[in-house]
Amino acid sequence: MNVSIRKQLALIFIGLMTSVLLVSMLVNTFFLEDFYYVRKREVLVEAYEKLNQGIHADGSMLVKELEAYEDLCTSNNIMYVVTNENFEKVLCTQTDPEYIGAMVGRLNGYEWGFDLDKSATILEQNENYTLQKKYDNALERDYLEIWGKVDSGYYFIMRITVESIRDSVKISNEFIKYVCLVGILLSVGIIWWVTRRVAAPIKELTELSKRMADLDFGVKYTSGGSNEIGQLGMHFNQMSEKLEKAYSQLMTANNELQKDIEEKTRIDEMRREFLSNVSHELKTPIALVQGYAEGLKECINDDPESREFYCDVIMDEASKMNQLVKKLLTLNQLEEGNEQVVMERFDIVMLIRNKIQSVSILAQQKEAEITYCGSDSLPVWGDEFKVEEVLTNYLSNALNHVDGERRIVIKAAASGSKVRISVFNTGRPIPEQDIGQIWDKFYKVDKARTREYGGSGVGLSIVKAIMESFHQKYGVENMENGVEFWFELESGTVPIYACGDSRL
Repeated sequence: MNVSIRKQLALIFIGLMTSVLLVSMLVNTFFLEDFYYVRKREVLVEAYEKLNQGIHADGSMLVKELEAYEDLCTSNNIMYVVTNENFEKVLCTQTDPEYIGAMVGRLNGYEWGFDLDKSATILEQNENYTLQKKYDNALERDYLEIWGKVDSGYYFIMRITVESIRDSVKISNEFIKYVCLVGILLSVGIIWWVTRRVAAPIKELTELSKRMADLDFGVKYTSGGSNEIGQLGMHFNQMSEKLEKAYSQLMTANNELQKDIEEKTRIDEMRREFLSNVSHELKTPIALVQGYAEGLKECINDDPESREFYCDVIMDEASKMNQLVKKLLTLNQLEEGNEQVVMERFDIVMLIRNKIQSVSILAQQKEAEITYCGSDSLPVWGDEFKVEEVLTNYLSNALNHVDGERRIVIKAAASGSKVRISVFNTGRPIPEQDIGQIWDKFYKVDKARTREYGGSGVGLSIVKAIMESFHQKYGVENMENGVEFWFELESGTVPIYACGDSRL
């Protein structure tokens, strides 16, 4: 224990009151008069700078600059006169003409190098102005004066009345009164704060003892201090520290164990699901490759056309397995969150047109017509490569299921802060019981048709993973004569809409 509470309070109060009185006396004795004169000098220099910057060669000033100058002079009781080279009045304080004439005469005398009473004390002098303290015999007052010549060639004189000694004493006494008042208020505030500081630790210790009685060992005394209360609080902390540490270690270990169990369960479930789906999807193409390879080996058909057919089947099935593996790897990376999403601003219309161009040959083979309806330019935010993957899967799905009129329509339209991109194809609708499952891995509505065009049932799962990584909406709707798949992106701007077709 270093210092008791009683001694601390006594030292604080005595030191506080002594400091307030000493500081008040020192400030009044050494700084008040200097502060008074410095402030008046700063005001005069500021008025000179405003005049020098604002007055033009013809003696005029802009209304705004003149108002600012006059406001400064009025608020600080500055009397001023501005004359031309012939000492003819240009600007002046609105006061007694005789007084203004006297100021003009004084300025004339200063500029010609003589002072009638030789009573001026120069405080600052440079090539632009002279700042001096002067006693006016006619008015029996002290003045601070600044006179000289502005850059535009006009002469000026400005003066501020300096209060008499009696007025200065009055100001000094008033100043001391304010300082003492502030000191008293400050002392009351500090005393209140100190007493609160003394009472707060006691109140905190009371609350801590209650919580520890309820077996809450995580509480800590935080007010500190080196007196009796501080020592008691330190003992409280020592008592609860080991119990808190043990409890914290137990909770951390339990939390880590729970996370490890959940992660292991998730990985095992994903592994079982992945192996089951892959083995199911690869079983048929592997069987076909094996069967046709055995046929080639046993020379079932010796003619070149049959051998070429067997080889084509093997190559086609191998290509399907290769594409399936690539899609599975892409989907796995997306679901694991290992694919970095790079958000950038790009034109979705340009991407759509490029994609239509790239599938034009396939569209001709399918005897399908692809049209686009939307803006000529529509900026959006997203990962351009992943958006292209979504659009590719939608177009591929549309080309493989187009029927009837064999039309595919791509639309892009802005709505508020979103842009919706849709791919519609004529053909049979998706059964209602299958709509909610088409986004699952390896799910196929028509397995025979999917097998016919080489589908794997993974494309829409990739779309789902990409759009969820964007935190954007996607979906499918059955229309009157076909099916429409859609997705949304953040709009990059508000476009000017103009509908038109782009046919291939």
